[in-house]
Amino acid sequence: MEVLRNLFEGYPNLWGGGVAHSVLILSLTIAFGIILAKIKVRGVSLGVTWILFVGIVFGHFNMNLDEHLLHFLKEFGLILFVYSIGLQVGPGFFSAFKKGGFTLNMLAMLVVVLGVTITIILHFTTGTPITTMVGILSGAVTNTPGLGAAQQANSDLNGIDAPEIALGYAVSYPLGVVGIILSLLALKYLLRINTAQEEKDAEVGLGHLQELTVRPISIEVRNESVDGIKIKELRPLLNRKFVISRIKHREGGETELVNSETTLHVGDIILVISTPIDVEAITVFFGKEIKMEWEQLNKELISRRILITKPELNGKTLSQLKIRNNFGANITRVNRSGVDLVASPQLQLQMGDRVTIVGSELAVAHAEKVLGNSMKRLNHPNLIPIFIGIALGCILGSLPFAFPGIPQPVKLGLAGGPLIVSILISRFGPKYKLITYTTMSANLMLREIGISIFLACVGLGAGEGFVDTVIHGGGYVWVGYGVIITILPLLITGLIGRYYCKLNYFTLIGVLAGSTTNPPALAYSNDLTSCDAPAVGYATVYPLTMFLRVLTAQILILSLG
Repeated sequence: MEVLRNLFEGYPNLWGGGVAHSVLILSLTIAFGIILAKIKVRGVSLGVTWILFVGIVFGHFNMNLDEHLLHFLKEFGLILFVYSIGLQVGPGFFSAFKKGGFTLNMLAMLVVVLGVTITIILHFTTGTPITTMVGILSGAVTNTPGLGAAQQANSDLNGIDAPEIALGYAVSYPLGVVGIILSLLALKYLLRINTAQEEKDAEVGLGHLQELTVRPISIEVRNESVDGIKIKELRPLLNRKFVISRIKHREGGETELVNSETTLHVGDIILVISTPIDVEAITVFFGKEIKMEWEQLNKELISRRILITKPELNGKTLSQLKIRNNFGANITRVNRSGVDLVASPQLQLQMGDRVTIVGSELAVAHAEKVLGNSMKRLNHPNLIPIFIGIALGCILGSLPFAFPGIPQPVKLGLAGGPLIVSILISRFGPKYKLITYTTMSANLMLREIGISIFLACVGLGAGEGFVDTVIHGGGYVWVGYGVIITILPLLITGLIGRYYCKLNYFTLIGVLAGSTTNPPALAYSNDLTSCDAPAVGYATVYPLTMFLRVLTAQILILSLG
């Protein structure tokens, strides 16, 4: 019994209670939390946040870690978490601001600004400490990196941890998850949505997804001005991003792949891949849209998705590969981080891209050898960029930046620094032949380990005073503050997005889910429709929102703390 007590409460003669004690408490906290995360009520779960609550229970019963060890593990877990997020969202971060993505990101920014504004108003009107209010804000929008950034900023400012940040987060988080989903449901009735029509519009890419998705279209050539013109001469005339994949000739009815020397004639039928916003202009230019079953016309031509796994291809453009000229196969689209891109000649490839290639069995096989398609090579982790990036992130996070009106210099901290470096290194690394790709499973493992360690340590640190704060310290009132911060910005932004920006409903709820970085809300949105609009909207605004949540949490602490 003495051994068990020492394992759970720590060995008094060893630093931090001993390694076995520390590992046991941390492991049990995470394991029990993940087990509870599988519990769903009406399809909604609190997910890994259960680890935080288990940690609070352990901390309340004095099963804790040494405070210095706790602080290190918490910060290290946070770094792993935000760095892996940055690696995932980095490739699409800057492209998300172009054209249609700009409007979606402005709406997500509005949600963030409204939430911060309400937090400041509640801080001054109720007298609740800003540390508590920032914790409530992070819980209300279910943003764990914001919680970590606030705690780190407070440590830099005051030299000590503030457990009330974690307490505010823990109290407001459960209704934050539910409140977001209820807001999306309320908007459906407030806006009187016809779901069948909205889904029909979303499936063809209408709304602000027109520039963020890819659509194939069959066109019969009727424009006599393009009769006799070669494919390579068309792009300057049309000035749009598109790829012509296949052609069915008017004479003879033969179907073949297109290359730069292929000549168009009136009556030919072509398969064009482009973004939905350009489809109408391209159709008008060439002729008339028709329906065509290309797979049935020439069964010798096959379509296959191939992974880019050769390091030497990292950063190369499609035109440099010369797949069409060398092998007689066409790359028609490129899938990166779940989003299809038009295979324009100047598009730079990255390790892990999945290209759709069309050609004969032999041509595709030859192209496959050039591109790689080796899962074994992808599964081998590239650890150098990860640890170099984390080191650079720590350096960047420690640099002070002075802002007018803020008494203390602002630091990006151990949440913001690694996040920014990982976004930059995953976006621009391929240009300098730096391989930053990690498989989805490896990235997810790194991220889940990081967030699990972080939440466990936050819970253990906050557990001692949690019950007393909620019962005697007015913690139950914080729930109400959290509900206001959750629901009000979403409803206001939802109405603006619909009536002013004319967003499709399914795109809109994806944007709102992304603006709160809330996976359960995305899962709920995806269950409402078979189209990809919610997922694309979510992915478009997620990177900027994550960055803003981390930055604003720190600014609130440093300016009002």
